[in-house]
Amino acid sequence: MDQPLQLPDAEERALRLPAHGTTVTAEDLRVRLVLAADLDDAIEIDASEVESVGQAVLQLLVAARAEAVSGGQEFRIANPSPAFVDRVNRCQLGAAIGLETGDVL
Repeated sequence: MDQPLQLPDAEERALRLPAHGTTVTAEDLRVRLVLAADLDDAIEIDASEVESVGQAVLQLLVAARAEAVSGGQEFRIANPSPAFVDRVNRCQLGAAIGLETGDVL
């Protein structure tokens, strides 16, 4: 008998951002965000290991959050590193990405 495919639990499904989010890593992130959106669960981004994050990754996160919100899907950034929070705040993207602006989380 075929058993249904077991989905990983929510913690294992969190999308972990790389330490250095660049244009090169953005394509992989884009694919993973699309797949996560198809699951109809909350989209959780683990930003705990981020040391630097570039424009392409930030654009993807802004777009992914906007799409999630418009579709009624929860989108959250989990455990953002100080470097991630600093970059997001310096770019004034806290609200667009879902971080409280000015707060170091």
